Amino acid sequence: MDMECDANGSNPPEIDEDLHSRQLAVYGRETMRRLFASNVLISGLNGLGAEIAKNLVLAGVKSVTLHDEGNVDMWDLSSNFFFSEGDVGKNRALACVQKLQELNNAVIISTLTETLSKEHLSNFQAVVFTDISLEKAIEYDDYCRSQLPPIAFIKSEVRGLFGSVFCDFGPDFTVFDVDGEEPHTGIIASISNDNPALVSCVDDERLEFQDGDLVVFSEVQGMTELNDGKPRKVRNARPYSFTLEEDTTQFGAYTKGGIVTQVKQPKVLQFKSLRDALRDPGDFLLSDFSKFDRPPLLHLGFQALDKFRHDLGRFPVAGSEDDVQKLIALAVQINESLGDSKLEQIDKKLLHHFSHGSRAILNPMAAMFGGIVGQEIVKACSGKFHPLFQFFYFDSVESLPTEPLEPGDLKPMNCRYDAQISVFGSKLQKKLEEAKIFMVGSGALGCEFLKNLALMGVCCSQKGKLTITDDDVIEKSNLSRQFLFRDWNIGQAKSTVAASAAMAINPALHIEALQNRASPETENVFDDAFWESLDAVINALDNVTARMYIDSKCLYFQKPLLESGTLGAKCNTQMVIPHLTENYGASRDPPEKQAPMCTVHSFPHNIDHCLTWARSEFEGLLEKTPNEVNTFLSNPGAYASAMKSAGDAQARDLLERVLECLDRDRCETFQDCITWARLKFEDYFSNRVKQLTFTFPEDSATSTGAPFWSAPKRFPRPLQFSSSDPSHLHFVMAAAILRAETFGILVPDWAKNPKKLADAVDAVVVPDFQPKMGVRIVTDEKATSLSAASIDDAAVINDLIAKLEECAKKLPPGFRMNPIQFEKDDDTNYHMDFIAGLANMRARNYSIPEVDKLKAKFIAGRIIPAIATSTAMATGLVCLDLFKALAGGHKLEDYRNTFANLALPLFSMAEPVPPKTIKHRDMSWTVWDRWIIKGDLTLRELLQWLEDRGLNAYSISCGTSLLYNSMFLRHKDRMDKKVVDVAQEVAKVEVPPYRRHLDVVVACEDDEDNDIDIPLISIYFR
Repeated sequence: MDMECDANGSNPPEIDEDLHSRQLAVYGRETMRRLFASNVLISGLNGLGAEIAKNLVLAGVKSVTLHDEGNVDMWDLSSNFFFSEGDVGKNRALACVQKLQELNNAVIISTLTETLSKEHLSNFQAVVFTDISLEKAIEYDDYCRSQLPPIAFIKSEVRGLFGSVFCDFGPDFTVFDVDGEEPHTGIIASISNDNPALVSCVDDERLEFQDGDLVVFSEVQGMTELNDGKPRKVRNARPYSFTLEEDTTQFGAYTKGGIVTQVKQPKVLQFKSLRDALRDPGDFLLSDFSKFDRPPLLHLGFQALDKFRHDLGRFPVAGSEDDVQKLIALAVQINESLGDSKLEQIDKKLLHHFSHGSRAILNPMAAMFGGIVGQEIVKACSGKFHPLFQFFYFDSVESLPTEPLEPGDLKPMNCRYDAQISVFGSKLQKKLEEAKIFMVGSGALGCEFLKNLALMGVCCSQKGKLTITDDDVIEKSNLSRQFLFRDWNIGQAKSTVAASAAMAINPALHIEALQNRASPETENVFDDAFWESLDAVINALDNVTARMYIDSKCLYFQKPLLESGTLGAKCNTQMVIPHLTENYGASRDPPEKQAPMCTVHSFPHNIDHCLTWARSEFEGLLEKTPNEVNTFLSNPGAYASAMKSAGDAQARDLLERVLECLDRDRCETFQDCITWARLKFEDYFSNRVKQLTFTFPEDSATSTGAPFWSAPKRFPRPLQFSSSDPSHLHFVMAAAILRAETFGILVPDWAKNPKKLADAVDAVVVPDFQPKMGVRIVTDEKATSLSAASIDDAAVINDLIAKLEECAKKLPPGFRMNPIQFEKDDDTNYHMDFIAGLANMRARNYSIPEVDKLKAKFIAGRIIPAIATSTAMATGLVCLDLFKALAGGHKLEDYRNTFANLALPLFSMAEPVPPKTIKHRDMSWTVWDRWIIKGDLTLRELLQWLEDRGLNAYSISCGTSLLYNSMFLRHKDRMDKKVVDVAQEVAKVEVPPYRRHLDVVVACEDDEDNDIDIPLISIYFR
């Protein structure tokens, strides 16, 4: 389908890249354009409908039409965050419109409150129903399939702790990109003349190809027949090689070079209609292998519930045994009619739970399914990512309290939590309301969590308290998923704005918003008493360092930690429960691979290397050197003596830069800045390349005789500057404007006029360049930083300081430079223009494909791709486990850790891993244990305490200081001092007045001299 024009023939709106940058990093421009041209209908504005609508409006479809004939009642308040108590009695669709529109003004939002006819559906690309009878659903689905092109049809419902999704995108639906991953590539080392041919790649990075993938070749020398652009099939894929379905015996012999790139194939799916799929559902999408037998049963259960509602005109009543039996009878009846495909047995206990909770729409379930369904609509409108094919059933009965619930406990109390009480009972509701919770972060995950907690009633009484903290302020790019913020909040503190938005959802929420970063520096704010008062901690963070710190505090104070994270369409959740599960820090991702310094500086072979170099040059030229200049100017004497005492290559390098900045390269007019920028171009993209290829000519060999310029190295060519090349000119403009900013020079209007700028640039005199002999260029892969130089640095440093002091006398009084800090999200500041220009010119040197400014911003700005759907799903799953953590009494097998990828879609849930147990004699302990010793002990008494347990301590430390080591004789005279006193003398540890104990780390051996890892020891001396 042609997406360039929308329905009325006008061009689609421009994408607001500042707003949607994190989402563009997931979908790309093409998918976003398709979304912007799509009209979606959402029928049924219960909690699930509201979540789906929120995710779509944030994503930015063209229009959303809300259909609902019903009115708001108290039960809706436990899951629809758009409703307040004042909305009870109003039409549900109308009550949502205004708040939904605030999320994104670019989306047209309208309502339908009358009965829906099939003809209404013809205006939409996709339709979603959250509360509709099967009979109606079949009729609508048949109609949608019959249209040209077909209308995507989705039916989804959440009933208590059970949920279902059905998708039908028509008889022939094309998926353009099945997984959303970048095409895999490899750098070729050799290709054999064989049938089939063997392709080997450099062992720089493992190949990600799979058997059956199609690949194309480029830049191959010798065997040029492969460069014809024809996709060829991969067989026998290995980490660094594969065979190619191609007879290359008659081809030219491979000499060198070549890149192999995966070709992503579109995939056509034939969806069954709902009518056929009900009878023959095919494979269900599984989420939890411990429940592999559930989907067929729930397939029956949801049909039985539909029949129950059809026959009785109502839902089963929570706690009614009579209704349970009716529902089971209907399920048995449907099962009997299935003939060969009927189930052998029906799990009646599961249907019990299903019946009791069926009227309730719970917020965590709505959040989770809102994420899943929101993503399916994006797939339907764009063909990006693989659709859910076709049924998905899910339950979370393990979230129920461990002790059986009495019917009386489930009775409605005519309050906003009635729906939730009908599933979990009023006792757990009271626990939720009185909980004390610490939430760290209030960005994307944080906004979703706050909404969920407010709807669930967590911390919603005077006894309860929610403390949130976040040291960040709101930026425009947050608004595409951090839905508690509006554009008028830009620049305000995230935590305060989020807290007041959450109180608007539920005024009973008892919340305190702080702007402290939770870290060792703020332990006076988040002190022992604060941690000890908590019932649970929820992380809503975006970095591993902070997660590790919170994890260490939760371990120490033995508090449950609910952890989650997202990356594009992927999300994961991890439950850290005292004594039951391992902690977050127990399993770590491997660190990211850093490119060696020589690769980035002289031998780049992909655009990431060019951008890493560009960002480091930006920081050096525009931030570090001007900072260094200011350090010198504010106290020349102290600066000089500091440099003399350092006396190394680094000090010399810094001085050379400062001198260059204030002397040879000092700018006083904008023309000076243009000259500097033009000469930088010459230096970076011509002279340096000439020097490199002079030192290592194209035919040079390594010490072993192998060609020096072999894969993955690429041989560079110098650029010839031309003011008629727009990319050359744009680079000089960005560089000159930023240079002027560091010197406080006004930028004239003509600087942005290409013609006038070109004349000014052409006036610059560029000296000729002669490569030098004996220049040392780092080629060592292991080196990741500059090493110290060997010639007499001290003499050079003294000389440089003398020149600098002379130079400083010529400066105007009070002269300072303005250092520039890199800011990726402002498109008018020329930062990204300069970085993209640097990277692309360098890529041109090395014949590496160039990238546009947006792609450059993702890589150089280290932008984490993010969308609302995966965030919503993660928080819904975490809140299903929060019920367990706050209820208490749950076993390990009740908890769930999840990894999900909405693009595939893949949902993988499993019980958490228990902590590692260490055994010694008749004792055992885990990472959760801390040994508490009461009394103001001496070192000797502490050693004796351990010896009585068969543990021989050889080292005791506190913080980073050693209090005792059996090897040091002088430590023997500390034996009769109190441990606390030794800590104060040696480690300078002052135990604050609010703390009654001191923690020491002890290294021990048993009697056989085996090292034994023992818990932290806390000595309660007060």
